[in-house]
Amino acid sequence: MLVLALDTATPTLLAGLARWSPDGAVEVLAERAVPSGTRHAELLTPAIRGVLADADLPLAEVGAVVTGLGPGPFTGLRVGVVTAAALADARGLPVVGVCSLDAIGDGARTVVTDARRKELYWATYAADGTRTDGPGVVRPEAARLTGPLVGDPAFAERLGAPVTAADVTTAGLLRAAAPQLADPASAGPLLPLYLRRPDATPPTSFKPVTTS
Repeated sequence: MLVLALDTATPTLLAGLARWSPDGAVEVLAERAVPSGTRHAELLTPAIRGVLADADLPLAEVGAVVTGLGPGPFTGLRVGVVTAAALADARGLPVVGVCSLDAIGDGARTVVTDARRKELYWATYAADGTRTDGPGVVRPEAARLTGPLVGDPAFAERLGAPVTAADVTTAGLLRAAAPQLADPASAGPLLPLYLRRPDATPPTSFKPVTTS
């Protein structure tokens, strides 16, 4: 089955196209990892078109969509999740959401990514790739993380330990989504993992308006 994979949980936007089979085999046909900052809405659609062109395959052949659910910033996550849902709905395809941290690295590890506000997102995994703790958000100085660290090396100094650079990958997303791809009816709703309240909040008081 041809699967389109998307992730907008980190400053590097990912779009990938891969063939997935029920035995768990994944053949990545095309992948674009684009430094996007906060420009996910602007860059995601061109990235999708790009991987389809790179693989020389039409969207009509895609049989499922997988998207990362974060944790990540509000705006970025909404772009990826809404795009995945819209594509799947338009073409009548199953859509699977997975924790984006599950798609970074492999084996026993603790994944760390930038949560902004001088904090990081984290999750810990056993040797077989099963998530054993997290996801969570914490200040690096207060973190008590174990195992080899992978993800954003910028946190190495504040964590007091080396961090091997690693990003979300197409293969990682499909690996995390394998149980739901095998049984699409088991896939849950696409609920982004925000982990904390948004920066923008509604006002608690209103200035009266007078007319003359």
